[in-house]
Amino acid sequence: MSDSFLVHYILCTLPHHYAPFKISYNTHKDKWSINELLTMCVQEEERLMMEEGEQMLLTTSFKKKKNQDNKKGKIPAQPIIKKESKCFFCKRKGHMKKDCLKFKNWLEKKGYAKPKETDGK
Repeated sequence: MSDSFLVHYILCTLPHHYAPFKISYNTHKDKWSINELLTMCVQEEERLMMEEGEQMLLTTSFKKKKNQDNKKGKIPAQPIIKKESKCFFCKRKGHMKKDCLKFKNWLEKKGYAKPKETDGK
C-alpha cells in the first residue's frame, strides 16, 4: 500500500473531534508521510487534552452568589396530572375494559367467553 493511501485512510478513521485537524491537512498543499502524520496526530491529541482540561477548569470554578434568589431561572414543577380510567370498549369513565358489562356481553355473543353460571340452589 502506498503512503498516501494509508495517510488518507488514517485521516478518515479519526474521531469527529479531529475535524479541525482534518480541515487543516486538506487546506495545506504539502502531503504528509506516515511519520509526519503520526507526529501531527500526537500534537493534535495534546492540544485536545489541553482544551478539555481548560473546559473542566472553567466549569468547576463557577460559584453561586449567596444573595441571588434561588428561584430565578428555574422552571416551576408541574402538578401531576392524573387521568381517570376510561374503558377502551364503551369509552365511559370509571372502569376498564375487563370490568365492562357491555364488553363481557359482547364476548359472550361472539362465543369467546363462557356465559356466567348461576347457582340454581
